[in-house]
Amino acid sequence: MIASLSVILICQLIGEVIVRGLRVPVPGPVVGLALLVVVLITRDRFPGLARGPLRDNAVEGTAKGMLAHLSLLFVPAGVGVVQQLDLLAQRGLAIFVILAASVLVTLVVTVGTFLITSRLMRRGRSAS
Repeated sequence: MIASLSVILICQLIGEVIVRGLRVPVPGPVVGLALLVVVLITRDRFPGLARGPLRDNAVEGTAKGMLAHLSLLFVPAGVGVVQQLDLLAQRGLAIFVILAASVLVTLVVTVGTFLITSRLMRRGRSAS
């Protein structure tokens, strides 16, 4: 499990190094996750690479274990909110309005994207 966790963290570290080195406006862990996916796909295509923590689906098992305990990562955020209750009381209405507006904007953009995509797909089918 430690070796599998090391593979996951090394991919994240490489992602951070790539993002900071190239100054790409993408989070390092996202690049690291993409790298991990590439490593796992490569491992599946070339069985000779399935060695150490990459064999027997060890990385997948470790990742599932981490996901099962993901809620523990939200404990620090909850503690931070409780510590800032006075600030939340002062600015709670503004925070609520901003959150509601961002949800509405997200919904409108999602619906717009769906409508545009469905129209393009219909045109593609009728042109064929």
